[in-house]
Amino acid sequence: MTAAATVPVTVRMHESDNVAIVGNEGGLPAGTALPGGPVLQQAVPQAHKVALVDIAAGEPVIRYGVVIGRARAAIAAGSWVHERLLEMPAARELTGLPMATVQPPSLPPLEGHTFEGYRNADGSVGTRNLLAITQTVQCVAGVVEVAAERIRRELLPQFPNVDGVVALEHGYGCGVAIDAPGAEIPIRTLRHLARNPNFGGEVLVVSLGCEKLQPARLLPPGSIPLAAGEETADVVCLQDAQHVGFESMVRSIVDRARVHLERLNARRRETVPASELVVGVQCGGSDAFSGVTANPAVGVCADLLVRAGATVMFSETTEVRDGVAQLTARAASPEVAQAIVREMAWYDDYLQRGGVDRSANTTPGNKAGGLSNIVEKAMGSIVKSGSAAIAGVVPPGERATQRGLLYAATPASDFICGTLQLAAGMNLHVFTTGRGTPYGLAACPVVKVATRSELARRWHDLMDLDAGRIASGEASVQEMGWALFQLLLEVASGRRTWAEHWKLENPLALFNPAPIT
Repeated sequence: MTAAATVPVTVRMHESDNVAIVGNEGGLPAGTALPGGPVLQQAVPQAHKVALVDIAAGEPVIRYGVVIGRARAAIAAGSWVHERLLEMPAARELTGLPMATVQPPSLPPLEGHTFEGYRNADGSVGTRNLLAITQTVQCVAGVVEVAAERIRRELLPQFPNVDGVVALEHGYGCGVAIDAPGAEIPIRTLRHLARNPNFGGEVLVVSLGCEKLQPARLLPPGSIPLAAGEETADVVCLQDAQHVGFESMVRSIVDRARVHLERLNARRRETVPASELVVGVQCGGSDAFSGVTANPAVGVCADLLVRAGATVMFSETTEVRDGVAQLTARAASPEVAQAIVREMAWYDDYLQRGGVDRSANTTPGNKAGGLSNIVEKAMGSIVKSGSAAIAGVVPPGERATQRGLLYAATPASDFICGTLQLAAGMNLHVFTTGRGTPYGLAACPVVKVATRSELARRWHDLMDLDAGRIASGEASVQEMGWALFQLLLEVASGRRTWAEHWKLENPLALFNPAPIT
């Protein structure tokens, strides 16, 4: 579609909506007569809202059947409706919520779908076969990266069944209030990152020696499964007297890596049911099409995965907070609903301590893409979760212990969310984007879904799936959800994503709500 398209396209999400978004690439010029609607008073960019009727000052502006704001002044039909014209509604209180009141339709099991994965001794399944090097403290990151590069260059060619080496670099471990409330979150995140299914149960740790986060504290006995015959984690301590000079440190890491690589190299992919997938879903660089194309398609795919017995995690607390009533109503039990409220209340308090306004979530790019505020953004974000009952809640840094649709409580930051989903056990990631982001993770394949065909064409070698075909009428939401489901099985079996092709690997970003000393 172009601005010169003969047929103006608008998208209205709910019969009660008094605004719709413009679907035409390039937007629509002033004077355009909308089919069955008003004439545009101004030029309206693609993905931005247009008033379908006159809206008086103080009256609600409705999208998704939800009040996303109230008009600051009268808005004439055909006007461009943007964030400066809206007064954002107050956040929903966390009391009097519907608790497990909605019983989602019972969908039949989806059987017969498989992928080729790596079975682990702890029962999990990897989609990749990676050697991960865990770090207790940021001080060792430089040494570990030199060692990792040497391992890739010198050792990996000898172990063709190993997909790569991942240095789990982070900015934690010392200079922090390690006993303060909240410090348990980054510590357990690092602990559970070490046992991500894509690392095959092999644990190699590099420590400096003097850090606050000592190896025994990070990985106490019994905290994670270890390879057969190992009673404690394999730790290289750089301050040990045996290390004389930098080369000695690097060589020690490389030598220890060989043992782990030999075990990883002996592994082979085998056919496993789709129920072994642990899929994290996330959106970044969102626009107003996110809730129209890509995220609804992900929601359909999420339902398919849940029907197949898999685990699906949706997250981003500040991006679903304004839809909390929808989440608690869909909880599988009152206990799950209470757990959702508990995580929301904790994060409300965290933001209040920092003096953060709710409007801080919506970025300039989100607004340029037609999203007026966090309420509108939340409605488009929640649809990624599909329609299944929410079976459980995963607190930040914890590992998922059940299957089905889970709410993994994380901040909305793309990189912190991805890190926490990895810690929760994610072995495959879905990332939707409207404005465009080259996001990728070294520890897990990332399937990127474009909300608009224009972005998919322009970033043709970064986007893995074009959900913009929904807006153009080339595919339905259901068809695109099935296409994503099939693509996930292929990627889980070894097909490389564009991020893997280019080795786009964003660093880990730990969530540390405790003070820095």
